[in-house]
Amino acid sequence: MMLVSSPSLVTSDLPDVPLAPARILVVDDDERNLLALSQVLADLGDVVTTTSGRGALRHLLQGEFAVILLDVFMPGMDGYEVASLIRDRRQTAHIPIIFLSAVNKETEHLMRGYAMGAVDYVFKPVDPVVLKSKVGVFVDLYNMRAQVEAKGRDERLLREQTFRAELEKLQMERELEKSRLRQASMLEALPLALYEATVDDDGRLQRTFVGGDLSRIAGADAAAIEAGDLRWEDRIHPEDVPTVSGAEPGSNPGEGGAMSLEYRWVAEGRGVRHFIEQCVRISDDGEEARWAGTLIDVTERKQLEAKLLQAGKVEAIGRLTGGVAHDFNNLLAAVLGGLHLLQKRASLGERDQLVIDRMRHAAEKGVELVRRMMAFARKQDLQPVAIEPDGLCASVAGLVEHTIGGTITVQWQCEAGGANFFVDRSQLELGLVNLILNARDAMPRGGTITVNIRRAEEDEVDRAGLAAGPYLSVCVADEGTGIPEAIISKITEPFFTTKEAGKGTGLGLSMVMGFVHQSGGKLEVQSREGAGTRITFYLPATHEQAAGKAPEILAPATAEDCRKSILVVDDDEAVRTVLVEQLREWGMEVASAVDGKAALEALAATPDHFDILLTDYAMPGINGAELIDRVVAMPNAPRCLLMTGYADEQVKIVLPPEVPLLHKPLDHNLLMSSLCLN
Repeated sequence: MMLVSSPSLVTSDLPDVPLAPARILVVDDDERNLLALSQVLADLGDVVTTTSGRGALRHLLQGEFAVILLDVFMPGMDGYEVASLIRDRRQTAHIPIIFLSAVNKETEHLMRGYAMGAVDYVFKPVDPVVLKSKVGVFVDLYNMRAQVEAKGRDERLLREQTFRAELEKLQMERELEKSRLRQASMLEALPLALYEATVDDDGRLQRTFVGGDLSRIAGADAAAIEAGDLRWEDRIHPEDVPTVSGAEPGSNPGEGGAMSLEYRWVAEGRGVRHFIEQCVRISDDGEEARWAGTLIDVTERKQLEAKLLQAGKVEAIGRLTGGVAHDFNNLLAAVLGGLHLLQKRASLGERDQLVIDRMRHAAEKGVELVRRMMAFARKQDLQPVAIEPDGLCASVAGLVEHTIGGTITVQWQCEAGGANFFVDRSQLELGLVNLILNARDAMPRGGTITVNIRRAEEDEVDRAGLAAGPYLSVCVADEGTGIPEAIISKITEPFFTTKEAGKGTGLGLSMVMGFVHQSGGKLEVQSREGAGTRITFYLPATHEQAAGKAPEILAPATAEDCRKSILVVDDDEAVRTVLVEQLREWGMEVASAVDGKAALEALAATPDHFDILLTDYAMPGINGAELIDRVVAMPNAPRCLLMTGYADEQVKIVLPPEVPLLHKPLDHNLLMSSLCLN
């Protein structure tokens, strides 16, 4: 069988792909034949030779060949056996085999060779031209296949690269869409609107809104603004119009760049809103001036700033109160105690007695002033108990019925649904009285004051930002002159009053607010000028049984009922002097010490002599609480009482349960009762 081909049969359609030279395996046990065949086939590729079948198999394990020239008769393993092994191995079964034989030219040998997988059967001696032509065909086919495979790999790589590029493009488009959606969501979530603008002949911006949520920031006016029936600047607060007009880009043609300003905007049905407007020029020189800008609603930020400012004021007043209350109470204690002594010791005429009474009244007003300041600063000592609303209404009604005047009626509505207040009784009564009297003063021509007490609903509690739990709502409403919007945020500030000079301290409402907040509640004010005022506060409630009023502690009938030996300890000389004289006036044996160290020395020098130790709290060195701790550890220790004018909530005074705590200025009856207890 003869196959004749030419190297020109390689297709010219395939691209020029650089390929490694084809390898030709020649197997013959005769070295001379190997040399001759190598010379003939050298131009077709790399010729690899071996003298045995085993050597051929080793070469096939190490690499790929285009064609195998295999001698039929070889010692050990003949060509047929080698061909059979090559065909049985999957990696080499496709390699063309050309048998070489010098004998056995019979047909049966040819058929056997073809049966073993040979593609040709060539007899020796071999015609070099014929052999080279036959082998060249298979080398060309090998190169063609290699080129096709290389092209296939390149095309597959190109497809993979194209696919990856398309995939990356798709991912980028998805990320871009996600980013666009996130940006849109952020813009929708933010209280802002985006606009483009031109400048009209009057130098004013003509805004066209292109993004954001105009309806959120403009409310009911948004539709009219988008339709062109209403201009944005038409709603700017009249007081801010000159500022805005003077800052708009078109108002200063020589200036370029950007604009940034803050102003108020009056929204229909939403009151005054606060906006920050910023814009920048986006047109090139020579083009019609165009601007891009944002409108940001900062109303909530302004409200938060106002709350923080108010909180700062409360903190400042609190620190001031805590800092001065001790010294101020000591001064008042000395003044009131001294006045009490003067009244008892001196024979005073009618006018002198009037002066003393006025002095005492002024000092007591000072005590009340400190107490109200402490209430506003939330530093007062509260004792919460369960209070029945009906009983509260009855007691407060009795307090105010002779002071509100004949032209004013108070309507009481107490429907608490079985719940009771859980707050300090005296502060609640005082706060409610203050609100009723304020309502009376707001109605100079008379009217009706409505006091409504009811169970607060859960949504009210949530809206007020209170902790979970039952609350009672107290609302005091009047039909008076109302409060102007410009000052409504200031009415709870200390010393702020709308009353005429001399008719109010400005501490009534601030005291109520301080009490409510310290009790864990919330106070709200609603008012409109000319339409009355509603003040509502929420206070903690309980279902516990209401407590009765604490019994009053009465002083002994006469000083003769109480004869005690007392050691008074106070670093303030004025307070100490007045208190010592007052106790001696009551017939008691009194000694004094300037501080805790001197008191310990006096107790050690005269053990078992003193019945009572009455000491101040804030003293240099050893404070009153530490002094009491040392004294109670002594054998036969005197009974101890602690007095203080301190109001700083950061200082927690810890005392044994049997030690009373008295606040300066001291109440004379309470002091006498405390000293004379057995």
